[in-house]
Amino acid sequence: MTKRAWHILGAAGAAAVLAACGEKPQTGAGVQHGAPLYQGTGSQFMAPGWKAGDAGSWQQELKARMQHGQNEYNRVR
Repeated sequence: MTKRAWHILGAAGAAAVLAACGEKPQTGAGVQHGAPLYQGTGSQFMAPGWKAGDAGSWQQELKARMQHGQNEYNRVR
């Protein structure tokens, strides 16, 4: 290969490497601030004992999850 071809190949490689360094802005467009979380989604897949729309029931369900299954500190012991 000629010297010019190596320079073009090197420039193309450098451009490809530098193109991967960019970061897209994180605007938070997917976040919705509508109804409170305890209102539910209307899905049939809910934890037994939880009542949609009841904030107290929501808090109790979160406490139960923390104690019984989604707490990694309890699992390790």
